[in-house]
Formats: sequence, structure tokens, C-alpha cells
Amino acid sequence: MSPKTSKTSERGGRSGGRGTALTPGRIAVLVLAVLALIFIFENTRATKIRLLVPEVTMPLWTALLAVGIIGALCGAYFTRRRS
Repeated sequence: MSPKTSKTSERGGRSGGRGTALTPGRIAVLVLAVLALIFIFENTRATKIRLLVPEVTMPLWTALLAVGIIGALCGAYFTRRRS
């Protein structure tokens, strides 16, 4: 058996490290991300937001986008720690 065929069979038939194919899970995440961005940019009016003690007025899309980014960073952090 040649080195190429033995490496391919060890990885379960994939020819690259982590597959880049669009799996149903990846498609679902992409769809949810697009829907979240549409929701964020549809809500553009200014609103009052209380950050623990101070109260600030900012566009709602800014607050939603910031919370979405914080959530994505937390998810990425915990996903990397598990593996």
C-alpha cells in the first residue's frame, strides 16, 4: 500500500485536514447568521440601554450587533476548549 492511500483511509476518505464541505449544520449556522444580521439592521432606531449603572442612548442595531459578537466569541472560546 502506498503512503497516499494509507493516509486517506486513516482519515475516513478525506483528502484535507478538516473537510470544507457544506454540511447541514454549517448551512443552518449560515442561515441563522444571515437572519440575525437582517434582524439587527432592521432595528435602527435609538433606544435607551442600561449598562449596570449608567443609562446610554444608542442605536438598537449597535447593541444587538455587539451582543451577537460577544455571543459568537464565547461560543468559539468554549468550542475550542472542549476539543
